[in-house]
Amino acid sequence: MTEQHDLLFELGSEELPPKTLLTLSRALTDGIVNGLKEADLSYGEVSAYATPRRLAVLIHNLGATQPDKVVEKRGPALKAAYDHEGNPSKAAVGFAQSCGTTFDQLEQLKTDKGEWLIFKQAVKGQTAVELIPEIIRKSIAALPIAKRMRWGSNTAEFVRPVHWAVLLYGENVIDTEILGLKTGNQTRGHRFHAPEAITISKPQSYAQLLLEQGKVFADFNQRREIIRARANEAAAKVGGVAHIENDLLDEITALNEAPVPVVGNFDTRFLALPKEVLITTMQSNQKYFPVVNTEGGLLAHFITFSNLESTNPASIQRGNERVILPRFADAEFFWNQDRKHPLAERTLALADVVFQKELGTLADKTQRVIKLAETIAVSLNADPKLAERAALLAKADLLTNMVSEFPNVQGTMGRYYALADGENSEVAQAIEEQYFPKQSGSATASSTIGQILSIADKLDTLTGIFSVGLLPTGDKDPYALRRATLGILRTLIENKLNLNIVELLSVALHQFTHQFDKAATEVLVTDFVFERLRGYCLEQGFNHGEFEAVMAIKPVQPIDFIARLQAVKAFSALPEAESLAAANKRISNILKKSDTAPAAAVGKLIEAEELHLLEVANQSSADIAPLLANGDYQGALYRLAHTKQPVDNFFDNVMVNCEDLVLRASRLALLDLLAQQFLQIADISKLQS
Repeated sequence: MTEQHDLLFELGSEELPPKTLLTLSRALTDGIVNGLKEADLSYGEVSAYATPRRLAVLIHNLGATQPDKVVEKRGPALKAAYDHEGNPSKAAVGFAQSCGTTFDQLEQLKTDKGEWLIFKQAVKGQTAVELIPEIIRKSIAALPIAKRMRWGSNTAEFVRPVHWAVLLYGENVIDTEILGLKTGNQTRGHRFHAPEAITISKPQSYAQLLLEQGKVFADFNQRREIIRARANEAAAKVGGVAHIENDLLDEITALNEAPVPVVGNFDTRFLALPKEVLITTMQSNQKYFPVVNTEGGLLAHFITFSNLESTNPASIQRGNERVILPRFADAEFFWNQDRKHPLAERTLALADVVFQKELGTLADKTQRVIKLAETIAVSLNADPKLAERAALLAKADLLTNMVSEFPNVQGTMGRYYALADGENSEVAQAIEEQYFPKQSGSATASSTIGQILSIADKLDTLTGIFSVGLLPTGDKDPYALRRATLGILRTLIENKLNLNIVELLSVALHQFTHQFDKAATEVLVTDFVFERLRGYCLEQGFNHGEFEAVMAIKPVQPIDFIARLQAVKAFSALPEAESLAAANKRISNILKKSDTAPAAAVGKLIEAEELHLLEVANQSSADIAPLLANGDYQGALYRLAHTKQPVDNFFDNVMVNCEDLVLRASRLALLDLLAQQFLQIADISKLQS
């Protein structure tokens, strides 16, 4: 067994961007690990560390050397290796010279495809010490850094200036240069509590040493949980619970090496404002955790974190309280000013805001969404007047001072202002829910009018942007059409809304008055929607074969699509499934390739097996009719599973493409009769692997 030691690499820098710290850490770790794999170096557990001032990777039990290898290089074919006199050809001699050897040292390789000259060379594995520096340099060069910087007279580039680099293999330093720095075994602790150099004697002591001597929690995940726990402890002291969202928790973790909680307070008068505004201000602007009571109501406190143990924590508290006061005062002013004008009055100004130059203004969009919302409401037996009112007021809050200052409370402020104006509560809720789901995995609209408005608004954006040719490409989706489409599908499926998505896309497209190819655009946007449906279904645990089985018959209602998909998944687990899938594929191929059309009705059948199959098919057709009428696709497929043995007997004993054309047409009609029963649910031939 090869010699093994732990490897530690740490890069120390100025404070790294907090929102990308985790991304950089993961990319660096993945780059080094992939480099070890490519170099064929053995290794054990991998640990990543990330703080505001460092990125580090610890590789346990890294092999000291690569394994020795035999490298083979294939040369000319054997028949071209000799001239007509039997001497080595120029090609053969040239190949030997390119390998640094002579012709007589070459070997021959024989395969089923021919014979060649071959050169084999034993290559001794390089040491990890030789390979690691370049692996690390390549990993750093490949980091996803949008804008690199230089500092001083250094020509190296990184996201922030770097100050030290640790590279230890076992207890020994690997001497090299990383970003212009000579590697060593000395790290730095907390900028204020432990600024002196700290010598690392062995890699495995890294995290403990930084904590004990450097006052730094190096492990990101450990630090995050410490912050979570300390935030809740601090909130409990003022009678509340810390309101913690994961994105902010990660950002605060990336800002602190030695997190110390500080409780701040604000004037209770601000609690009269919408809590979402206060929470947005505390989270987005100040990186504070709001404090709520057990019912979720906001309390007049917040939790912030200091990156040091202050000798005067009260001063830090007062400083943060002073900073938050003017922001809350601004929000209070906006709230009072905005309520002087009802939302309905603001809709007139939507005509002055361009939605998209070819699609018109927000007023134009509003009128289209109104018509779509009314159409959807009628289909769902909902109140079209409420849907119309919600659509009319949907974008009005975009013109308020509050939303202008805090864009992420759009919709939410619309709900507050609508209620203040005396609008119907369902209309007010719908204004907020038009933007649901707000992100991947978050809730869809819960109210019927909210669901209608959410679908209508997203449909208009999706079809409109497609109509002007601004389709998403690769990873570029400036209008967030993928997210909008998934939002439509999730709203339809998760709320069991029985709507025809293809029909809705067509209605939405035909509202636009600019010149474009409506038929071609409808095909494009429909394909786009079903590709998003594919992604959604795969994430829900269905496989490609199951999706294709349902997609083959093109159900136009997503909720119906899912019901069929669930039935196919359940059917595919039956012992009869594989045989029936193969039989259906065979039937499909026979019907496609036959030069005889199936008879209009099953007529001349003579063999016992085919007569029995006809009887079975007629009975199953009668049995599944009420099941299909009730949408019981699983029950129908379970019933069709009983046709397995008669189908097997038919194919074992009956020649379909016989000489008698009338008999052949009847047999084809029998197969078509059976296939059509399955195709009322899905094309199960797609299940065959």
